[in-house]
Amino acid sequence: MKERLARQLAFALELDKEKSVFRQTHLTNHGRRENDAEHAWHMALMAYLLREYANEPVDIARVMLMCLLHDVVEIDAGDTYAYDEAAKESQEAREAAAAERIFGLLPPDQAEEFRSLFEEFDAGESADARFARAMDNLQPLLLNDSNDGGDWKEHAVTEEQVYGRQRRTELGSSELFRVTDEILKRHVAAGHIRRDEVRAHEQG
Repeated sequence: MKERLARQLAFALELDKEKSVFRQTHLTNHGRRENDAEHAWHMALMAYLLREYANEPVDIARVMLMCLLHDVVEIDAGDTYAYDEAAKESQEAREAAAAERIFGLLPPDQAEEFRSLFEEFDAGESADARFARAMDNLQPLLLNDSNDGGDWKEHAVTEEQVYGRQRRTELGSSELFRVTDEILKRHVAAGHIRRDEVRAHEQG
């Protein structure tokens, strides 16, 4: 077997491990926790489905590939829950080391291509990355909404925390953020998301 093909197949097999990295988000109908591979697949299809709502023109093939690649590093680094502040302190270092090893399995040209897409997503500065990150926010929100806000309740997530993350959706899609805002307001009113004390006091 040629070395290039051997390295490509080694990477392909390594990707299978992503199916064993479980997230905090649960599947619909109060199912089990979803894994990273399911999350990435769901995001990629949502990106294609909802591409008309992107704030700016995007290269949807690049967006979908970002969606599929963005959590590959969690094979080594593990999942970092969006609202776990302690774990986020070491996230960048863990994921950088993981990117070096995992993308390093590939032939150099593809290693550079895939790592560049991963880093572009992470930076969130391009139109493609902003829309891909909107999908990263919207996908678990839809699952959590379908489960009566169960994950927010379980982790006692506050209004400030959830809006701090979900406002980034607006950078990729103002239209989808309006839907996000409606969902979040409903769950705050229902008590599934803890109302911020200051805001609650102001609202009397």
